[in-house]
Amino acid sequence: MTATLAGDAVVFSVRSPRADAVWLCLFDDDGERRIAMARDGDDWRVTVAGIGEGARYGYRADGPPPFDVAKLLVDPEAVTLDRPFAYDPRLGVVGQDTAALVPRAIVTAPLPALDLPPLFEPGGVIYELNVRGFTMRHPDVPAAQRGTIAALAHPAVIAHLRHIGVDAVELMPVVAWIDERHLPPLGLSNAWGYNPVVPMALDPRLAPGGIAELRATVAALRAAGIGVILDLVFNHTGESDLMGPTLALRGLDDAMYARAPDGTLINDAGTGNTLDFANPAVRRLFLASLRHFVTQAGVDGFRFDLATVLARGPGFDAAAPVFAEIAADPLLSRRVMIAEPWDTGPGGYQLGAFPDGWLEWNDRFRDDVRRFWRGDGGAGALATRIAGSSDIFGADRTRSVNFVAAHDGFTLADTVRYADRRNHANGEDNRDGHHGELCWISPDPDADARALLATLFAARGTVLLCAGDEFGRTQRGNNNAYAQDNDVTWLDWTGRNRDLEAFVAHLSALRRGASPLRTAAIRHDLSWFSLDGTPLLDADWACAPGFVMQLDDVRVTVDRPARTVTIADGRPASPR
Repeated sequence: MTATLAGDAVVFSVRSPRADAVWLCLFDDDGERRIAMARDGDDWRVTVAGIGEGARYGYRADGPPPFDVAKLLVDPEAVTLDRPFAYDPRLGVVGQDTAALVPRAIVTAPLPALDLPPLFEPGGVIYELNVRGFTMRHPDVPAAQRGTIAALAHPAVIAHLRHIGVDAVELMPVVAWIDERHLPPLGLSNAWGYNPVVPMALDPRLAPGGIAELRATVAALRAAGIGVILDLVFNHTGESDLMGPTLALRGLDDAMYARAPDGTLINDAGTGNTLDFANPAVRRLFLASLRHFVTQAGVDGFRFDLATVLARGPGFDAAAPVFAEIAADPLLSRRVMIAEPWDTGPGGYQLGAFPDGWLEWNDRFRDDVRRFWRGDGGAGALATRIAGSSDIFGADRTRSVNFVAAHDGFTLADTVRYADRRNHANGEDNRDGHHGELCWISPDPDADARALLATLFAARGTVLLCAGDEFGRTQRGNNNAYAQDNDVTWLDWTGRNRDLEAFVAHLSALRRGASPLRTAAIRHDLSWFSLDGTPLLDADWACAPGFVMQLDDVRVTVDRPARTVTIADGRPASPR
């Protein structure tokens, strides 16, 4: 932290290597008090006596452009903010004072450090959820608590997670974010949080109790045998392109953002800017943030959005320094690390290229499974995915995170009920979101949804289930609902499909008892049979309507004509 308690004083330190002057700005009922800071190498420091925990502060920095002393800047290592970020055009206007617009950081004493072993193990079931949307309409959660991290510790929520066999919840971004500048004029707001400003401060809307609230919720979930994984965004920040707001890094150390040789911002994240992981200062901030959430909240690990950026310098490097730094860290090396293995930049698709210890979201699993059940995909491709995607992850172990639907794209229910996106409510004339997403209008959508779910739970690797898909949530065909902070994304708990939910609970129980599906080692001794029990030959796969996979005492049967997938114990299948 850069605001450290020292007896009856606070030591402030902030990095700004190119600034000519930096001021600490303290705020109380009398307004703003500026205190000049002294340079110490790349940092600026000052010790202020007579203040302590709860003091509110920010910074101002001056120097050559883009420095702008009119901008109040949030500490990049702040852990508590007094209010959420709110977009205002004045945040991006040079010379416009923004003290009235920007949150203040709050001096916060660290909690006693934790070093808990992760509960989650690869092969288990991860449940991806949006904290706000998950409980906004939950009838058992008190109204004042709905939409917060604390709500996840409610007994009714934990009971549901246990019922469907969740091993870990993956929380979509919970650190403080700001709306993209085009949303407020449309009357919309960011519902997902993938536009953060500073990486350690929880958003006050989600965690009014701060880091202690997250810590207590993690503890309650752990007591129920459920781990917690945080989805973190380190590919960009909400300061966006040069027309975006100046809030933190842009005003203190603009070199944290990657730039082309001509000085223009690199945009490998597709959001206006990209953090430069070739810069050691970026990696230090990244590692400090991970340690913060491990020691202060006790989380199991992290999922990284557009994770290819972490290894760019500027091209992707499978041996990038950040991987070695994580592996060498005694605290972080034992955490779960999950990559979304692509970004929007050149050479950005890197599925299978992350380190051996990492898990990776496998979109080829999603697409091959959807194609098969839509009717235009082959059984051979599906079998490869169910067996662990050895064509992607090599000969030793699968690192595949298998999913058929996630936060980004159609919900499971909408996948089998729509032929194309219906994103008009997003205010972009239905141009946003993925136009070519694999979907179909099924004559029996319930059967197809069950087939997709059963395939997911029958596959080797780690399961990712998106919250609400177990009971048929819909976004009414919107496959890019990031700006729908309303009942489009708020789960409908009272109208849920309880039969489908029971089916998912049954699948989860079957999987939990089928250990060969949950182990990571790639197996080459699988047996494959046709639906009539005869061995499948290479020539048979092209037209096979299904297959039987036999692995030890587990038998998985995929039957496209019947729209079913079954997991069973029993002796190896044999010719009839």
